[in-house]
Amino acid sequence: MAEMLTLDAFEQASEKVREVTQTTELVESPHFSQLTGNRVFFKPENMQRTGAYKVRGAYYKISTLTPEELGRGIITASAGNHAQGVAFAATRAGAKSVVVMPTTTPLIKVERTKGYGAEVVLHGDVYDEACEHALELAAEHGYTFIHPFNDPVVATGQGTIAMEIIQELPLVDTILVPVGGGGLACGVSTFAKLYNPKIRVIGVEPEGAACLTAALEAGRPVKLPSANTIADGTAVLECGDAVFPYLQENLDGVIRVPDEELIVAFLDMVENHKMIVENSGLLTVAALKHLPAENRRVVSILSGGNMDVITMSSVVQHGLIQRDRIFTVSVLLPDRPGMLVKVASAIAERNGNVIKLEHNQFVSTNRNAAVELRVTIEAYGAEHKAQIIDALREAGFEPHASQTML
Repeated sequence: MAEMLTLDAFEQASEKVREVTQTTELVESPHFSQLTGNRVFFKPENMQRTGAYKVRGAYYKISTLTPEELGRGIITASAGNHAQGVAFAATRAGAKSVVVMPTTTPLIKVERTKGYGAEVVLHGDVYDEACEHALELAAEHGYTFIHPFNDPVVATGQGTIAMEIIQELPLVDTILVPVGGGGLACGVSTFAKLYNPKIRVIGVEPEGAACLTAALEAGRPVKLPSANTIADGTAVLECGDAVFPYLQENLDGVIRVPDEELIVAFLDMVENHKMIVENSGLLTVAALKHLPAENRRVVSILSGGNMDVITMSSVVQHGLIQRDRIFTVSVLLPDRPGMLVKVASAIAERNGNVIKLEHNQFVSTNRNAAVELRVTIEAYGAEHKAQIIDALREAGFEPHASQTML
């Protein structure tokens, strides 16, 4: 393996990125510490300039380009965060930038990338298809291509996160790092092992796009047939071949997280830390529950916070449903005065909050015998939900769970 990611290179990158990065001091989490049995800290790169860590690698890489390379214009492909980092850094360097983004990229990332001065081209359903198109445009127009993760120089810039973690928490035991193509994990794990081989660095990737797990099993990068995950920033079909040897050597393990756990993690971060963290950044939050309770100092890197409001709304609703904070039941009751009040009273006595009612008079041909009432209720959780259902039974109804629709 070529000696490219060295301590001297990381030090140079750290000095350079300080020109543009914001300080993202560690945030200790009493909530997650109690929940997991470890001392948990967050590295909030969701609060970074451009809303994600990607500005580090993009800025450092562009700072190493020659005037001729800058003059040709810069092109990249990205699901959003690298796009904004490149657009910001290119504009600051006085260079033209073109960014190819998948058509599935959240609107907020598209608009912010344009806002930083880039020309945006939407192409393909996943990052890999956007990248192929970006390479074609680079060949056609002579642009300088900057890869979002498969570049040791970019990875060195991302690794400055590990430097800051260790400076602030010298006795850190474990660092959790999100994995898409592998650039962030490469930089973080390589610096950590160079500085202190005893620090455990664990990659976390979405279960529906586990390209690193596939690569480690095969001993080389392999292309997944598809990527299916709400963590759009890490929906990558194949990890980078240039960074893979570093990942093989320096990562202590990989945790795969299903999308359902990201939904719960989003609620946890909003309610306990008042932070908006995008789905890819939530990978390391969800992974905290997969670690053994050993009272270790664990740092979870929150890689970004660029999430559009529509996605946020959907995640919140699904999270509330998953946690039994919102649920729907249906009851059959005679179609006569006072029955609706009886149902409402039973729910109110147990402090349930009715947020939606649907009255179906056509469930039976004899509506005097039975009509259906679907009630969507807000509760405190599973135990409170059970209490409300018991109250309905005590009132003489037989509630049946039904699909919750908000």
